[in-house]
Amino acid sequence: MKKTALIVGATGLVGSELIKILLETEEYDRIVALTRRPIGVEHPKLSEKQIDFEREETWPWGMVAEDVYCCIGTTIKKAKKKEAMYKVDVEYALAIARWALECGARQFLIISSMNASPDSAFWYPRMKGELERKVKRLPYESIAILRPSLLLGNRKEFRLAESVAGAAARGLPFVFWGPLKKFKAIEGADVARSMYRIAQGNDKGVRIYSSEELQRIADRS
Repeated sequence: MKKTALIVGATGLVGSELIKILLETEEYDRIVALTRRPIGVEHPKLSEKQIDFEREETWPWGMVAEDVYCCIGTTIKKAKKKEAMYKVDVEYALAIARWALECGARQFLIISSMNASPDSAFWYPRMKGELERKVKRLPYESIAILRPSLLLGNRKEFRLAESVAGAAARGLPFVFWGPLKKFKAIEGADVARSMYRIAQGNDKGVRIYSSEELQRIADRS
């Protein structure tokens, strides 16, 4: 039976790669992208729904999507303040998860962070850990939490720190072996590929995937 996929964050690094995969796959006959602005992609299977995340009355209530891919997220550079970043990364993501559940979604997949922990001494991984803790409580049949390390790929906006770290990761891959292997950077396209493949497994319950596991899944023939 063909399915409908819902994707949030289709303009980001992973989301833009994921939507290419979803549009070409045979498992889905409809892809719905929730966006704040047009994503610039045209395809017979793609349906764009431009919404205001602050106003749920603008959301497409009544639609049903079996699988929800949540790739939403921002940076402190864009958000300016931690409170604004928290709103996007946590509050918006949770609102979408709860709304999709009400609309009949069965599987929720979300991108988190490698060191996510609600008990972290650092703000960013603590924020992601809080997000994970709240997502785990939702009564989905299946929840997949992806924890990639540094993401590589062509972003629409320039990020100096990530560009430097990415160049180092590509130029010195031999450094990331043994205990350091879990810190090895991963291509956004590989995260997208693994996300899609995880969804097709339809494993029940809550599952957390490390960056190493994501790479293995992406490399699987």
